[in-house]
Amino acid sequence: MAKVKTTFFCQSCGAQYAKWQGQCNSCKAWNTIVEEVVQTPEKSDWKTPSSSVHKKASRPLLINEIDASQEARLDTYDQELNRVLGGGIVPGSLTLLGGEPGIGKSTLLLQVALKLPYKTLYVSGEESQKQIKMRAVRINPNNSNCYILTETKTQNIFKQIEALQPDVVIVDSIQTLHSDYIESSSGSISQIKECTTELIKFAKETATPVVLIGHITKDGHIAGPKILEHMVDTVLQFEGDRNHVFRILRANKNRFGSTNELGIYEMQGSGLREVSNPSEILISKKDEELSGNAIAATLEGMRPLMIEVQALVSTAVYGTPQRSATGFNAKRLNMLLAVLEKRAGFRLGAKDVFLNITGGITVDDPAIDLAVVAAILSSNEDESLAKDFCFAAEVGLSGEIRPVQRVEQRIQEAEKLGFSTIFVSKYNKITLKPKAIKIQLISKIEDLVDLIV
Repeated sequence: MAKVKTTFFCQSCGAQYAKWQGQCNSCKAWNTIVEEVVQTPEKSDWKTPSSSVHKKASRPLLINEIDASQEARLDTYDQELNRVLGGGIVPGSLTLLGGEPGIGKSTLLLQVALKLPYKTLYVSGEESQKQIKMRAVRINPNNSNCYILTETKTQNIFKQIEALQPDVVIVDSIQTLHSDYIESSSGSISQIKECTTELIKFAKETATPVVLIGHITKDGHIAGPKILEHMVDTVLQFEGDRNHVFRILRANKNRFGSTNELGIYEMQGSGLREVSNPSEILISKKDEELSGNAIAATLEGMRPLMIEVQALVSTAVYGTPQRSATGFNAKRLNMLLAVLEKRAGFRLGAKDVFLNITGGITVDDPAIDLAVVAAILSSNEDESLAKDFCFAAEVGLSGEIRPVQRVEQRIQEAEKLGFSTIFVSKYNKITLKPKAIKIQLISKIEDLVDLIV
């Protein structure tokens, strides 16, 4: 029998070492390096030996000889998931879904599996079949295409796949799987790499899409080596606060579509409900006008959103004023406060400033700068803004109001939701002539102060 090969892996970042040491040179973590078996001589293909004997060897092709016809995607029957994926699931692709514990990853994929008209195999290494059935009864009890398998050993999973021949495979989760070809425990670096490699080989050879659920660490990164995210085709992140009912689906990596799209769900007792018009849920429904509130027109991918920006400016009790931002970049908030103080003459250096993007979402679009400034000015002067005003512009360091991309799409969304005036940069080229909304053009921050204060 050949000697078993072992090496040392960092359990935090996946770095490999020839011998044990106390600290990882890559991520600087202590006591995370563990010895693992990386290879055994008996390793074979994911298929049975008889089915892989007559496999046709691949040969190089000229790029002009390759068929460039668009391959049909599989519809997930979930518009939000389709949008984030770029139109549906690509056959033969490997998708990794990560998120906080209890955020709804398993619920989302079980819900999708119960909707699909294709033969779907849902493999769970964390729950029993009865537990999954209890959740399925809540979501969609009438389904004749979804098969449930509770198994963690990849060799047994592939045997069931060969017998069933499913159109889609869902695995919950990759950290629970283990292969006989690796002698380390489930969830270790080498086991995750080996199991993912076997699933990739299966997906590419059979053109069967595979969706994996991945655990995340306390830092918010997907557990396991970073190479796991490089190996798969698509990495999705399921975000949200468990204290809020809304969940956000983003693509951190997508080989077959954009990574800028956003999917929004509402958590209900019967599962996750798709939110087709998020602007209505992100704007507070209130009768009285309050100071410190401003509406911003932003974009997430191709989808325009109207979000509410809330600001609170108060006298600092302690010597150093506080600067706090939720859902917005704190450094950019400090920059905008410096612009207000330098260019507009507002003394905010001795005041606490708190900023919040409602709905629990995080926005990095610079087009909400003008709404942030308007909310801060409104709170500082204790003067409320009109409820039908909205803003879409970037603020520069010299106090100029800079143009933003796709401003006409933002204007159309604001008009559709009943806003009467939208403040945009004078330097935006606008050919649109809306009937129900006024476009207010401004060139510098002093113009905004004159209109608001």
